[in-house]
Amino acid sequence: MTSRSIPTVFVIDDDVEVRMSIQGLLKAAGLRSESIGTAEEFLHNKVPDGPSCLVLDVSLPGVDGLELQRKLADAGVRIPIIFITGHGDIPMTVKAIKSGAVEFLTKPFVDEELLNAIQQAFDRDRVTRQQQGELAELRRRYESLTARERQVMGLVVSGMLNKQVAFELGTSEITVKIQRGQVMAKMQAESLAELVRMATKLELPVSKK
Repeated sequence: MTSRSIPTVFVIDDDVEVRMSIQGLLKAAGLRSESIGTAEEFLHNKVPDGPSCLVLDVSLPGVDGLELQRKLADAGVRIPIIFITGHGDIPMTVKAIKSGAVEFLTKPFVDEELLNAIQQAFDRDRVTRQQQGELAELRRRYESLTARERQVMGLVVSGMLNKQVAFELGTSEITVKIQRGQVMAKMQAESLAELVRMATKLELPVSKK
């Protein structure tokens, strides 16, 4: 396993003792971690491309934890976050969870609670990365289609029969049948239903002439 593929817990807290305590717990549990004092430092240097999660203090100098969560979401960085705080309240907790946080723990928390939350975060990260990989592969297949094959695919998944597609595109039914077969082969779809699911994942518009 390469260092990039080893899951990493980024501990972001301005309290050095808290960071050291959490890192000690993670080391004892066999988990790799990195310690960071501010959100700005993480944004400038540490946005990861490997499996990871954040253990993030809500109250940070400068950019606070909730703002960092928003900035990452706006940038399309889908890293699971576990919030920790010494003075949380219900509205703050609700906001964090609604925005996608895995857990919201109030200090002092039980070690097992944090370790369980981290495991949930890694599970979520693994699923997200798998979905992103599958979507990237679907896009690669779709990009291999010709312009006409994309038109045919769009019309077919909209529910049109071959003869309707042929009329719409001003071509013959046999030509559409051939092109439809090429679409199925290139997209590696074994059925029309599977092709429709692929189009939905790709958020394709319905093709027009």
